[in-house]
Amino acid sequence: MANKFHTNLIVSSAPHIVTESDTTRLMGTVILALVPAWAASVYIFGFRALLLSVVCVAASVLFEYLYNMFMHKKQTVSDLSAALTGLLIAFNVPSSFPLWQAIIGCFFAIIVVKQLFGGIGRNFSNPAITARIFLFISFAANMSTWPLPRMQVTADAVTGATPLAIYAEGSMDQLPTLGTLFLGFHGGSTGEVCALALIIGGVFLIIRKVISPIIPCAFIGTVFVFGFIATGSLQMALFHVLAGGVLLGAFFMATDYVTSPKLPLGQLIFGIGCGIITMSIRLFGSYPEGVSFSILLMNICTPLLNNLSYKFYLKEGGAKNGK
Repeated sequence: MANKFHTNLIVSSAPHIVTESDTTRLMGTVILALVPAWAASVYIFGFRALLLSVVCVAASVLFEYLYNMFMHKKQTVSDLSAALTGLLIAFNVPSSFPLWQAIIGCFFAIIVVKQLFGGIGRNFSNPAITARIFLFISFAANMSTWPLPRMQVTADAVTGATPLAIYAEGSMDQLPTLGTLFLGFHGGSTGEVCALALIIGGVFLIIRKVISPIIPCAFIGTVFVFGFIATGSLQMALFHVLAGGVLLGAFFMATDYVTSPKLPLGQLIFGIGCGIITMSIRLFGSYPEGVSFSILLMNICTPLLNNLSYKFYLKEGGAKNGK
């Protein structure tokens, strides 16, 4: 009897909870959530946006495949993480961005930021965000040339300033309306312009419990409050939320499982930090947008925030029953 009991008592290493979720399913759900923003970008900027996204996805998948092959590692392209990174890189550059430069950005994201640090789950920063900053530093002119939406292109103008660039110049009378920002009919990076599509995708991820609402709400809420305090205007507070990459960053990049805090307290601080840094750069910096830099800087702080959160929840009185 004792031997029978001993045989049935099998202790294995973690994880002990098995669910239907896996990396492929999660990444596929995020890609699905990005479809509205992708479709909006193609409608707003035309075929070039479609071509850019296809090239970035293909390049990212190819780089991951080749790296795994040459390093004799198990192939991971089927987990869709490389495809998601490529799509986000396409979303973070202008639709007119040279394809060869976009491919360099994909190489940097997949090989340098992701694979050289050990592959998925080991990178210290979001690959797409880091690639955007790398491309901005390397190809500043092309990263600052913004094609106009197809419906605004004329014989005299095919490019124009982004809403944040207009705001930074102080041309308040030329700012687009909130409705224009909501629908995306203005200059900007390919996938960040249509606030409506990004909100639909973000809410979808929250409903499906793929992401927690803490980071997006803290990020967006901080931008709104900071914008209202700085301008004293509800309209301008909403402008700062809808303009630039706040929604894309808050829903789809700041919530990256690997580079964001694991516990609610850390997530709250992370989101607030992203919002504060974003608005500090927008209002006081020389660059009109700060979303990418804010997420990267808070990615670096993630281990510290995780440690702080663990100590808070484990100390006496920090939380009841550790929850």
